[in-house]
Amino acid sequence: MTSPLTSESAVAPPAPAHASASRAAWRRRARKLAPYAFIAPFFVLFGVFGLFPLLFSIWLSLHQWDAASGLAAMHWVGLENYGYAITDPWFSKSLLNTLWFAVASGVPQHLVALPLAFLIHMTLKRSRNFVVGAYFVPYVTSSVAIALIFTTLFSKDYGVINAMLPGPPIDWLGDKFWARITIAFVVFWRYLGWNVVLYLSALQVISGDLYEAATLDGASRWQQFRYVALPLLKPMMFFAITLTLIGNLQLFEEPFILIPPDSGVATSVMTTATFMYRMAFSDGDFGTASAVSWLLFFIIAALTWGNARLFGKEGASDVAR
Repeated sequence: MTSPLTSESAVAPPAPAHASASRAAWRRRARKLAPYAFIAPFFVLFGVFGLFPLLFSIWLSLHQWDAASGLAAMHWVGLENYGYAITDPWFSKSLLNTLWFAVASGVPQHLVALPLAFLIHMTLKRSRNFVVGAYFVPYVTSSVAIALIFTTLFSKDYGVINAMLPGPPIDWLGDKFWARITIAFVVFWRYLGWNVVLYLSALQVISGDLYEAATLDGASRWQQFRYVALPLLKPMMFFAITLTLIGNLQLFEEPFILIPPDSGVATSVMTTATFMYRMAFSDGDFGTASAVSWLLFFIIAALTWGNARLFGKEGASDVAR
């Protein structure tokens, strides 16, 4: 007797040729689409949280809008927001303050970071990582924590800084002149280590044979820094100064946290970023605030272009490579 499992009636009929071909085509299509499926979450998140806010801010800068009234309350005004922002004296004042902070805190960063990185590179061997890490800690520390710590240190009545200085206590955060100096120092202190790491990474690429040849020619340590290291650091200087321009022109946390908005010196340290924030969230004028943000973008782009012209095509092209 034949088993039912081996009988001809139990054998499944072969699949049609067109069904096998369709499954093979589907597998080929799935293999081609798999890479796009894996990277799709990035583009979705970028579109929702990156590209859409960017495009919406451009659209918003051309409208007058009260956020509490909903999107239906948007009123087209064209370039009036830009004209209003340019003619607003508070915008001009905030822009001058921003440029002052960019110079007062940015220039010392590089004047100190360059020789300091060279000194660490030439003299420290075993303890180099520890020293560089110590300089880098302020950069990775929360800006709110840094501002709160310096608020305590520069307190007029109970601050450590006044306790160490002779004479009457200085109102570091209540006087217009000293408040600007304090904020510039905090920004300088925070980003000094970042620039030291950048320059140190570039110095480690320079061949030691160049220093040895300069030493044989009788060059001092300063001459090695001036005539060997500095010319070869030009691409990194362009990159580091560009980052400083972008960061300092968007300065927000330090003046916003160190100086209360209701104090008498808040306007003397008001940067363009804090002016934009107060216009949007205090005055409710989101259209003009968006216009200010794009004006600041154009200013940063112009200064970055000027920085590229200052360092020449070599610096920009070497960084791009």
